[in-house]
Amino acid sequence: MALIKSISGIRGTIGGAAGANLTPQDIVECTAAFGQWVIEKTNNYKIVIGRDARISGEIVNNLVVNTLLCMGFDVVDLGLSTTPTVEIAVPEEQAGAGIIITASHNPAQWNALKFLNHKGEFISAADGASVLSNIESGNINYVSVDKLGEYKTDNSYFKKHIDKILRLDLVNAQAIRERRFKVAVDCINSTGSLAIPLLLKKLGCEYVLLNDEPNGHFAHNPEPLPENLVDLSNAIVEHGADLGISVDPDVDRLALVCEDGSMFGEEYTLVAVADYILGITPGNTVSNLSSTRALRDVTLKHGQSYSASAVGEVNVVQMMKDTNAIIGGEGNGGIILPELHYGRDALVGIALFLSHLAKSGKTATQLKKTYPKYTISKNKIQLTPEIDVDFLLKQIAEKYKNEELNTIDGVKIDFAEGWVHLRKSNTEPIIRIYSESKSKTAAEKMAKMIQKDVDAILRQTAVS
Repeated sequence: MALIKSISGIRGTIGGAAGANLTPQDIVECTAAFGQWVIEKTNNYKIVIGRDARISGEIVNNLVVNTLLCMGFDVVDLGLSTTPTVEIAVPEEQAGAGIIITASHNPAQWNALKFLNHKGEFISAADGASVLSNIESGNINYVSVDKLGEYKTDNSYFKKHIDKILRLDLVNAQAIRERRFKVAVDCINSTGSLAIPLLLKKLGCEYVLLNDEPNGHFAHNPEPLPENLVDLSNAIVEHGADLGISVDPDVDRLALVCEDGSMFGEEYTLVAVADYILGITPGNTVSNLSSTRALRDVTLKHGQSYSASAVGEVNVVQMMKDTNAIIGGEGNGGIILPELHYGRDALVGIALFLSHLAKSGKTATQLKKTYPKYTISKNKIQLTPEIDVDFLLKQIAEKYKNEELNTIDGVKIDFAEGWVHLRKSNTEPIIRIYSESKSKTAAEKMAKMIQKDVDAILRQTAVS
């Protein structure tokens, strides 16, 4: 059981003791702290909320709504929705903020509150710190009975979201319709089952849905990783589909599967979409430090500039703004298209990828072969209280000072044959060690080399 309060929101497991899990007390406390921040920051008493379909969603939703009403907020409740749909709705509603009730790719026992500012973007680290300060202080003001907020529901935003996507010049709906794609979709028993069929229908695609009842009883681990997509792969082959689509419960991550059931790879979702966009319009790209080098390669192929940010969507977005990037995201299948909004969006990712596939005339397998081949190895080191993480990372950076280093988020070492990225996790007591090279063996070899360095430093530290 767990409860994690961070600068981006609160998440935890349902049940157990207050203060150690996501209980009603914790939900009310954190909602109120965020509401107080919204009042102080914007003086705008309107908040948009939406949720994924997980089992605890309605209960958490009711606690959030009633807390906000007691603070005087007018609440626009989108009900079952997606993270990107809520992000789009906040500025459309001219609201002061938004709350998304979702634990993203976490299993069913988890839930979370994710906080958006008035632009429909995740709040900054500084603003998150202010919310945490409000939690600690408990200085929350509630209104008298004659000033309670008003509540309304709005189920129109899936259509509004999809209409915005279809109006994008980069989305070639005609080319998609002409290819008459057949698509298999793993909806993971959440809100993808509500949004994705609407989009595919508009694009003239035939579709086969798996796990399409939005009841929160996830048919498998909800993270769209290859080991969780076996049924989708089998369905693609069985139904003769041109493509497989998998999303997480809140539909901000997109993983694709080829027509032969092989993985296109969530790391390559952004690579393919960026390649398509840069082939139409010049511009810069951004991903985080732990994402594949293939995006950099594709960007340079088009004669454009690539930048890497610290891990975390808010950091990617800030780097995109700083570099005026036209496309960006994360290697977990997150596509961020500023022309639509500054947030990871699987729905726009689907439309852009299908446009690319349609215009290329290729199959998904053929398209994947046109990109640089890299493999990422993901490892971790368990932290103990006596480990000085900052000292450890500093020592690693010193050892590899003659290589290309990036230290904005842990230490990333770029070698000729690949890279290794060490960083302290924001959510677990671990150091993540990600490595990438042109083969699994080479990626794992680099990771083991760094692991040996870490072990040597820890032994030396223990002796001294």
